[in-house]
Amino acid sequence: MSRILEEVLAANQTYAENFGDKGSLPLPPGRHFAILTCMDARLDPAKYAGLTEGDAHVIRNAGGRASDDAIRSLVISYKLLGTKEWFVIHHSDCGMQLFTDQIIRNLLASSLKTASIDAEGWHDSGEGEGSNEGEFIDWLTFSDLAESVAIDVQRIRNHPLVPAEIPIYGFIYDVKTGKLVEVPKATEFGKATTS
Repeated sequence: MSRILEEVLAANQTYAENFGDKGSLPLPPGRHFAILTCMDARLDPAKYAGLTEGDAHVIRNAGGRASDDAIRSLVISYKLLGTKEWFVIHHSDCGMQLFTDQIIRNLLASSLKTASIDAEGWHDSGEGEGSNEGEFIDWLTFSDLAESVAIDVQRIRNHPLVPAEIPIYGFIYDVKTGKLVEVPKATEFGKATTS
């Protein structure tokens, strides 16, 4: 058993011992909203948005992007579980700004081992075989942080399965201060058009 696995199981044992009445929480989120955000380990939506278990849906992926799967989750969140407001929250110092689709495709074609980055750019370990399957994935990288939030909010707003009455807010989480900074252009795109 790995050290990480042991630590996770020990932490879960402690959590389960103090679980209390959380097993009776209702399925729909109690505060009726959802957050789409990045998988970055420095982001804790429960803390930066004041959540407790059962409060909100939190959908995470690399970059917090409005991918087809993220939109699928948001639509389910609304249609079947009653969320009424959505937040798209990207963050400063995001790793998705450190590479392009072509860079990751080239790295994967070279090797499936973990790559490294330094002042000269990305480097592959060169061990093992790679795969060209990365050519068929849209990695959703970006260079402009505020623009990526606006693009994602606009994409969600314009999706044919997203009701016009859901307000969609756009923010950037600052990893140096913990503050949420509104992206006005995104929030403008995300305004509810009917009530």
